[in-house]
Amino acid sequence: MSSTGELRHTALDALHRVLGATMTDFAGWDMPLRYGSERDEHIAVRTKAGLFDLSHMGEITVTGPQAAALLDFALVGNIGGVKPGRARYTMICRADGGILDDLIVYRLGETEYMVVANASNAQVVLDALTERAAGFDAEVRDDRDAYALIAVQGPESPGILKSLTDADLDGLKYYAGLPGTVAGVPALIARTGYTGEDGFELFVKPEHAVELWQALTKAGEGVGLVPCGLSCRDTLRLEAGMPLYGHELTTSLTPFDAGLGRVVKFEKEGDFVGREALREAAARAEQNPPRVLVGLVAEGRRVPRAGYAVVAGGEVIGEVTSGAPSPTLGKPIAMAYVDAVHAAPGTSGVGVDIRGSHEPYEVVALPFYKRQK
Repeated sequence: MSSTGELRHTALDALHRVLGATMTDFAGWDMPLRYGSERDEHIAVRTKAGLFDLSHMGEITVTGPQAAALLDFALVGNIGGVKPGRARYTMICRADGGILDDLIVYRLGETEYMVVANASNAQVVLDALTERAAGFDAEVRDDRDAYALIAVQGPESPGILKSLTDADLDGLKYYAGLPGTVAGVPALIARTGYTGEDGFELFVKPEHAVELWQALTKAGEGVGLVPCGLSCRDTLRLEAGMPLYGHELTTSLTPFDAGLGRVVKFEKEGDFVGREALREAAARAEQNPPRVLVGLVAEGRRVPRAGYAVVAGGEVIGEVTSGAPSPTLGKPIAMAYVDAVHAAPGTSGVGVDIRGSHEPYEVVALPFYKRQK
């Protein structure tokens, strides 16, 4: 929300309305939920390509001689070990180990990093980094208004982007970024993604957003590119088994509780916020596994939603964190935290309590969907 309590609008707002988007309040931003059928948008990304406005994400720039040292102290990952031009998935935790947010950090230069936070947590992350910067020769800058962010995702996305840039896309690895020009617009071209498909994120100045969106739309006309809203982004990431903050990740969970302990790098030099609490969480998880994040596939047609109880033998054994119909599988699916004893794929007798009825579900390994390389 803006300081006046009004919804914030991205640089592409007027264009979304011309395209007939259904808009929704997402983390204080007025964002496109869908343009037509969310199922059609989902399938377009899986088979052709989709175009997303992600300008609600929170960009925070960290610069200075001790930028790496600050980020190594503030975050759980080994950020100093990231080479220029590469990116890393990591988390920022509280002193008690609770997850404040999951992040992608891009190393833009020797002493310059861009931290990308979830829209709902951008202010929290900015405040935490600013506070943790005390004593470091580094500057934390709020760059949320400096960027518009457009993503093109799906198997046709490399071809679409190649027609508009001479940047070396073939040499751009997964979790990397390089500066380039796309349709005449200066951009940071990243290859991270949140859909389970190949694709690119383009960080540009807000005044260039409409021009770039229109150029991508034109370049994708012949190969089935469609504009996509947040609704299909959610079903795409759910099929790909990717966590969403506020659902699979919260301050009441440590990375080890979420099955993402691998992002915590105890071997890096120096202290970092949450180190001791996270050591204890790691030991706890090893001796007595917490609830495990699993996939659930419905045997029937009823769709589970976040907060629904997972049951077995009349007992509550877990809770659904995200659920939706899966266009790819043709069945309802969910992610849920369940007691470790019920977490093995194929475990029988597991159900979801949907309004008093225990609907049968199959426990499966995540992700539900993995693209063919």
